[in-house]
Parts: sequence; structure tokens; C-alpha cells
Amino acid sequence: MVRPEITVTVRRIPALRGRPRRRRSGRSPGPRPVDDRRCLQGILFVLYTGTTWQQLLIELGFGSGQTCCRRLGPWQEAGVLEALHRILLAELNAAGQIDWTRARVDASHVRAKKRGETTGPSPVDRRKTGSKHPLISDGGIPFRVVTTAANVDGVTQTLALVDGIPPVAGRVGHPRKRPDALLGDKGYDSNLNRCELRKRRILPIISCKGVRDIIGLGEFRYVVEQTFAQLHQFKRLAVRWERLLDLHNAFVSLACGLICWRRPNEQAA
Repeated sequence: MVRPEITVTVRRIPALRGRPRRRRSGRSPGPRPVDDRRCLQGILFVLYTGTTWQQLLIELGFGSGQTCCRRLGPWQEAGVLEALHRILLAELNAAGQIDWTRARVDASHVRAKKRGETTGPSPVDRRKTGSKHPLISDGGIPFRVVTTAANVDGVTQTLALVDGIPPVAGRVGHPRKRPDALLGDKGYDSNLNRCELRKRRILPIISCKGVRDIIGLGEFRYVVEQTFAQLHQFKRLAVRWERLLDLHNAFVSLACGLICWRRPNEQAA
């Protein structure tokens, strides 16, 4: 059975756009297409449990796994899942639950069982094929998550993460896109990135290689691990099974939206 929170999340999406369906001519129009919301429930079931598309039972009422997979791609291309993430970020910002005073950057490795796009030998997993999830967050809320090969240095993604933060509305004035400061460990030590961050009016607080860490930096940085724990609790993201990058990014965007939706409930509890 699907958890109740999945059904509630489905209802928060105002509209889902899929491929235009052609009407069949003749007396036999064929089976009725599966409702978009039921397909989304099937996609969420796969995201939570990590089951394969082939193992998604039709008896659950979601349609076949192939049907759900075919809907996921067009939704990602249309930007539906990223729009959901932005809507939920705006709601959190309106409630004052986003900390813009400092953001954190870090990355985590995942194994890619079927190889595919943006995969490579992992330097922390005996050179087995994998991918990396660099992200930027305020400590618990993911602003932006990208997917790279496992052997890509995280420092190369710093500016892409900062510039990839979507404009977050919810407060009076222009939507906000920039934190006041950016925290990172020695793996993100780069003078070029520091200059670019200052041009964007962001204070870089990044430890330098060859010297002692900034005193007290770890107390503010460690909370980014909470974001990774929330992201990889979705079993479909703990191990990458998709060969196509678009499908994997669709799961990542959907997981970010779910993390944002859970945030008010977690703080209330």
C-alpha cells in the first residue's frame, strides 16, 4: 500500500502535462489511458521502495511500470517536477523556514549499477562505476542538486550550484536566489571560486588546504549531512539504476520536493 503522505503530495500538484494522446479511429478505441495522478503514485512508489519498473504490479492500481516510466520523461522535460520544487520552496520561504544567512555545499557518491550517462570510476568505492550528487542547501532544505560522474571534482560544481538556485518567492520584494554566505570544506578550496562568489555578493567561508580548519566551521557544516540522509532515504536514489540522466534527475527533483513538503511537519513534531 502507498503511504498516506504520497497521496497528499499528489494532490498538491495542480496539473501534470504528459504526451498528447492520439485518438484511435474505428470502433475499438482501445483501453482507457491511466490517470496522470495514478501514474504519479506509481512513480512515487518506485522512488520510495526502489523497486524496478518491471516489478510494479498492475494490481496496485498505478498502471504498468512501463506506463509510469513513459510519463516521467515528458514531465521532466516540461519542467513539472522542478516547478513543484520551486512552489514548495516558496511556501517554506513565506513561513520563514529557510535560512538565507548561510548555505552549505557538499557531495555524496552513489553506485551506478547499470552505468549510463554521467557515470565514472568512483575514487572512494574501489573505482566501481558510480555517480555523484553535489548539492547546496541551508542545512536541511535542498536548493539545488546536480548529478555528475563519480570522478568529477566537486569544486568544479560550486558556481553551477550557486547559480542553479531557483528564484524563491514567498516574501515581499524580488524572489531571492543568493545566500549571504557559502560554507565548504577543503575540497572546495579555490581562489577563483572565492572571487566569483564575492562578485555575486556571497561571503565564501571555505577552509584552505595546508592549514588548520576554520574554528567552529564544522558545527555549521555538519547539518548538510542531514540533507544527504533525507535524499538517500529514497531507495531509488541510494543506488542509481537509470541509464538515462533525465530519468534520474526526475527522481532527484521529486525527492527534493518531498523533502520540502515534509519540513513543516517535521518541525511541528
